[in-house]
Amino acid sequence: MLQFFHFEADFVAALRCIPMQVRYKLDTCGIKLSLQHWLSFSTVQRQKLIDLPCATSEEIEKYREHLRSQVFQNFNIYPSNLPIEQEPAWMQTNVLPLSVLQQAQELNMAIALTQWQNLTPLQRFALIKLSTSHHENNNFLPALREFGLTT
Repeated sequence: MLQFFHFEADFVAALRCIPMQVRYKLDTCGIKLSLQHWLSFSTVQRQKLIDLPCATSEEIEKYREHLRSQVFQNFNIYPSNLPIEQEPAWMQTNVLPLSVLQQAQELNMAIALTQWQNLTPLQRFALIKLSTSHHENNNFLPALREFGLTT
């Protein structure tokens, strides 16, 4: 899953923000990582969080423990836990999330269910995050373009 999106290009080179692929892993392993935590990590530590796999049950647990340990080393506290969704919206291909539909409508666009189904889980995750975060809404349209959902 080592993929950065083009809409992340302005901050990915320096890793000054948490990339979508890491945010995906955070939601997968149930850890809330603040930007302050992320910025406290060295470039090598950030890159490790990008590179570490987080797909199988064993990988998810290893990722979670590595991340908890890293935050504890830097802050002497453990990061907060997030609830882990058993059937997260980005894994569901039979329905488009309301936030994505609404954000597309605000841009006078529509996303067909078949288009949603053809996206990768990471792409669907990104659209959900971009449609629910007010400070990231400006990346929703570039993401739609990047994913081939509009011209």
